[in-house]
Amino acid sequence: MTKSPLKPRPVKNSLAFPESVSGPEKSASGTPSNLARFAPLVQPHLAQLTPYQAGKPLEELAREMGLTDAIKLASNENPLGPSPLALAAIQENLSTLHRYPDSHAYYLKEDLSRHLGLAPEQLILGNGSDEVLDFLVRALVPPGGEVLSTNHTFLMYGLLTQAVGGVFRIVPLKEMQVDLPAVARAVRDQTRLIILNNPNNPTGTAFLRREWEEFLAAVPPHVTVVLDEAYIDFADDPLVPDSLAYIAEDRLLVGLRTFSKAYGLAGLRIGYGFGPSVLMDYLNRLRLPFNVNRLAQVAARAALQDRLFLERTRAVVREGRAYFCRELERLGLSYTPSQANYILIRMDRPAREVYQAMLREGVIIRAMEEYGFPEHIRVNVGLPEENQRFIKTLARVMGLKG
Repeated sequence: MTKSPLKPRPVKNSLAFPESVSGPEKSASGTPSNLARFAPLVQPHLAQLTPYQAGKPLEELAREMGLTDAIKLASNENPLGPSPLALAAIQENLSTLHRYPDSHAYYLKEDLSRHLGLAPEQLILGNGSDEVLDFLVRALVPPGGEVLSTNHTFLMYGLLTQAVGGVFRIVPLKEMQVDLPAVARAVRDQTRLIILNNPNNPTGTAFLRREWEEFLAAVPPHVTVVLDEAYIDFADDPLVPDSLAYIAEDRLLVGLRTFSKAYGLAGLRIGYGFGPSVLMDYLNRLRLPFNVNRLAQVAARAALQDRLFLERTRAVVREGRAYFCRELERLGLSYTPSQANYILIRMDRPAREVYQAMLREGVIIRAMEEYGFPEHIRVNVGLPEENQRFIKTLARVMGLKG
């Protein structure tokens, strides 16, 4: 096995809690500090864990900034809202909220089984696909075990690895693309998981079928590959691989998908994973009872049937992406071509400055410094009038001819 030239980034064991050689740290009132009191009780690697910083809700930002007509294009949400069929299903089931949900989500798994062409035993449901990823990391990564991924990708991969005391090691992107040959070369004996995002968040780029198949053939049998396809519904290049075509009982491959984006159910938190039935059984042992609530289950079942809404969503995203590309080129701004429902745009100044200036104008976007892009912003496709407002506001903020 070829060893990677990359250096691992082990989780440090030093505590971040304040300590004193003369005794417990005192608070202003003279009582022992809670931080010092709990330091010996908490797993040491958790001291290095920084919580994920999700974008603030539109209502909260509008209240803080005194905005009355703000638009949010920061969280890759569906601009059309939820599936109408899902809304109707929720309305029909509101009177049953005093009942616990089906802990095994039998009917939803049956529907997904038919929709995906998999056996129900090959599926697992989560409170968002993040929860399924959490199951995978907890099940497969021992303390000191390694998770391999890329830089400039979804931040939860590293956070979940740190949470179990694992080592998160990254392979650099190559020209904004996941470098699959380099990822395969980076595998080591202690590597347990490879987590890839396709299309990748935040770049929007996607690797193609031929390189994916070569990569799978090169991965050694002790490593489980996880393909996060949160944005697969927006990929319109026919050469982008679909993980469903590669799922097999004897292959350590797991696909992750969500109802948050294309189906507009982000507020209900429901996602799923699929892979070998034996592995799914082990993950189910980690799953808490009733992890997917009743309304999420009925909404997801209805959304799967709402093909018209899915096609409308894809069309809005496709047209919005094309509009962004035309306008950004007209403004002379550099962007990364995307297979997702968002665009990564390079600025000529710190992205945080652009974010703040746009926010004051009531346009909420995402600055990408935490993803390793200090001069990039990410904007998701909105409704046509929202897209137009974004372009006009960006041009004004940047001092460009709009």
